[in-house]
Amino acid sequence: MESLYILIPLSVVLVFVIGLIFWWSVRSGQYDDMEGPAYRLLMDDRDKPREQATLDRPKAPGKD
Repeated sequence: MESLYILIPLSVVLVFVIGLIFWWSVRSGQYDDMEGPAYRLLMDDRDKPREQATLDRPKAPGKD
C-alpha cells in the first residue's frame, strides 16, 4: 500500500511530462508533412524536378 503513495504521483508527473513533450512536438511542426520524407527517400539524387531540368538545359549554338 505504501508503494502507491509514490507510484501514483510519479505516474501523474510522468503523464504531464509526456503531454508537454507531445504538445511541444506538435507546435514545432514535427507532424506537418508525413508524406514528403517518404517521397524524398525514393527520389534519386541525380533526378531534378522538371522545372529545374528545363532551366538547366544548354541553349542551341548560335541562338541567344
